[in-house]
Amino acid sequence: MDLNFLNKKEDKKKVGAPKNGSKFSGSITGAILIFMVITALYLVISDTSKPVPQVSLSDLAKSVSIGDVKKIDVIGEDLTITYQNGDVKKAKKELEASLSQTLFNYGVKGDALASTQIEVKQDTGFFYWLGNIWPFLLPILFIVFFFWYLSRQVKGAGMQAFTFGQSKARITDPNDKNNKVTFKDVAGCKEAKEELKEIVDFLKNPKKFLDIGARIPKGVILTGAPGTGKTLLARAVAGEASVPFFHLSGSEFVEMFVGVGASRVRDLFKMAKKAAPAIIFMDEIDAIGRTRGGGFGGGNDEREQTLNQILVEMDGFEPNEKVIVMAATNRPDVLDPALVRPGRFDRKVILDLPDRADREEILKIHAVRKPLAEDINLKLIAERTPGFSGADLYSLMNEGAILAARENRKKVFQFDLIRAIEKVMLGPERKSHLLSKKEKEITAYHEAGHALVASVLPYADPVHKVSIVARGNAGGYTLKLPLEERRLQSKKEFIDDIAMSLGGYVAEKMIFGDITTGPSSDLQVATNIAKAMVTRWGMSDAIGPVSLVGDGGRVHFGMGEVAEKEYSETISTKIDSEVRKIIDEGIKSAEKVLTENKKALKAIADKLIEVETLEQEDYNQIIITNGIIPKKIEEEKIA
Repeated sequence: MDLNFLNKKEDKKKVGAPKNGSKFSGSITGAILIFMVITALYLVISDTSKPVPQVSLSDLAKSVSIGDVKKIDVIGEDLTITYQNGDVKKAKKELEASLSQTLFNYGVKGDALASTQIEVKQDTGFFYWLGNIWPFLLPILFIVFFFWYLSRQVKGAGMQAFTFGQSKARITDPNDKNNKVTFKDVAGCKEAKEELKEIVDFLKNPKKFLDIGARIPKGVILTGAPGTGKTLLARAVAGEASVPFFHLSGSEFVEMFVGVGASRVRDLFKMAKKAAPAIIFMDEIDAIGRTRGGGFGGGNDEREQTLNQILVEMDGFEPNEKVIVMAATNRPDVLDPALVRPGRFDRKVILDLPDRADREEILKIHAVRKPLAEDINLKLIAERTPGFSGADLYSLMNEGAILAARENRKKVFQFDLIRAIEKVMLGPERKSHLLSKKEKEITAYHEAGHALVASVLPYADPVHKVSIVARGNAGGYTLKLPLEERRLQSKKEFIDDIAMSLGGYVAEKMIFGDITTGPSSDLQVATNIAKAMVTRWGMSDAIGPVSLVGDGGRVHFGMGEVAEKEYSETISTKIDSEVRKIIDEGIKSAEKVLTENKKALKAIADKLIEVETLEQEDYNQIIITNGIIPKKIEEEKIA
């Protein structure tokens, strides 16, 4: 499998609003269940007490006379009688007379009365009355609580409806040292930092600009490949200027209800004006900033209303002198022209993928809290990672630390980072993916074909590693890296890259007289390069220097859009013919190299079958033995 890291692809759901109705109905159900449980407990508790038998005063007098009564408790007119055998009974007496006088009137003698313990208790205490009214008070209190709970839920649902249109922006306080980011924490992006330093200077000292009649740009839009540090750089601007930082995603404006997005925009700018000077940062602004029109959605299209409100807030009747709006997107080509005109997002800052020096600086930042071994060479890692973004480099250092921790080591070594590069690019090793002897031989010749063609052709990049160990979806891989950073690529380099990509296909066909499914991704890469050469870069003599993939002529289908075909069937036939011609030339070039160096091809394949992985030094020894001089040595001789 060919790995060309100079051309990287980009591949990113809206969360619906919470259903307050279902939440409210759930609260009512819970309240009813609580009511039923408490009612049941009350009934159980109230029914557990045993009924106390009542006796008449005449029976009580007889029992006292014969000495069966041990104690009598008097509470008002209520009598609680405790007998010698432990039984407890109740009785009533007259309120006007005392108990002793009543018993005497019933014929109880003085000595019998004296032998009976009589205790008179106060009947006007708080707990006495509470005990009497508690059975009636408890149900009333619970009913009151039940209706209060329901009214509170209704009020909460109503308040949620009123706050639905408020901004959901998260605010980073300038005094929060834990979350503060400055330009020192962002490596690389030198040109972008210079552009943004003016914003920082204006927020710190606006008088210098206003005195000379200068107006700072109201909006700054950050564009670049995913992972290049757009969000981090926006936070760094706020950190450098020490101003409040309001940040949210473009998708957080749009809801299922019409007008909510526009309301949130108004609330966001209102908050920012109160905290001015301040920075508003909208990430993924293409979610709401796409070009308007197409005839779909009508006048109540929520996304368009939200965009219209942003346009008015940024350059409407009330200009905001001290509120800077920053935005980030990977798709600046789809933004509405009114959004990027002067007066709104009138400054565009492009963040490129970092070069070798920037990659080394980024690696140093990500290595600060990691214990590195003495053999660590971040410069070599930076050389091996062309096309890596800042996010890729962070993942690389993190994976290296994970690999070291997995093997119970206290430091991260160089070979941990080397393995992490391959893991980030291709995925983890598939050690359980065992090849048969025949499959291993086919894979070895396939990768040897890639490597040998790259080593012989003059404009192909030198080989750094060849392996037949499966990683991710690749059964094997050939790692080739350029000798130096380059922004431009020539037609000759593309032709050699195509030949190199087809080297595995040609090697399989030459050695085994058959082809497998192994070269499928190689064929796709070669075809895409050839098609781009013809239709985008004007590298075809038959078609000429024209671009056939323009941005105009888009046709809208529902919520999406498709580029309209801008050339005739005759031109389409010519394109197919030219693509096939370039592929055929690549196959012929690869066949020539492998035929002339068949001995070297066999030597590389045999060594791969034996050791499975060849690093650059071991690989160079094999091809030097077979009369091929590696490109790095050729460059050193010329120098």
